Amino acid sequence: MDDVTSFKIDHNKLLRGVYVSRKDPVGSETVTTFDIRMKEPNREPVMDTATMHTLEHLMAVYIRGGSSGWAGRMLYIGPMGCRTGMYLIAKGSLESGDILHMLIECFKYILNFKGPVPYTDLSECGNALDHNLFFAQYESRKFLNEVLLDIRPENLKYPD
Repeated sequence: MDDVTSFKIDHNKLLRGVYVSRKDPVGSETVTTFDIRMKEPNREPVMDTATMHTLEHLMAVYIRGGSSGWAGRMLYIGPMGCRTGMYLIAKGSLESGDILHMLIECFKYILNFKGPVPYTDLSECGNALDHNLFFAQYESRKFLNEVLLDIRPENLKYPD
């Protein structure tokens, strides 16, 4: 059986944080996959799909829409299947600290967002009815205030 690095991380020790999950060569470039871990695995309730779906839309709008300055480097943002966070894939050989400021601003954007969630028309979204702005803002506030604004070394590097 092939080893999958992310499954080898001891999830009993994993904290909320921003981690480099992997770096992969793509042609002559490198892409970095980040683990944006918003929940402690197996120790706190996971996010529901509507919350995660809304986070995905709002993070994509902020990061890929040009407000962040990262639009040209961002390849993907999407939910983890375990519903404890998001994966973010960017061009370049990057470290967690490289995206911290952008993530702080992204979660502030989500907190201050007013109006309908972008791209939730039936013609734009495959599950347009499954969104929850209230809880996306709740989870963003919690992650921003409890993790990102007071980030510690143990929230930036996977546990041994």
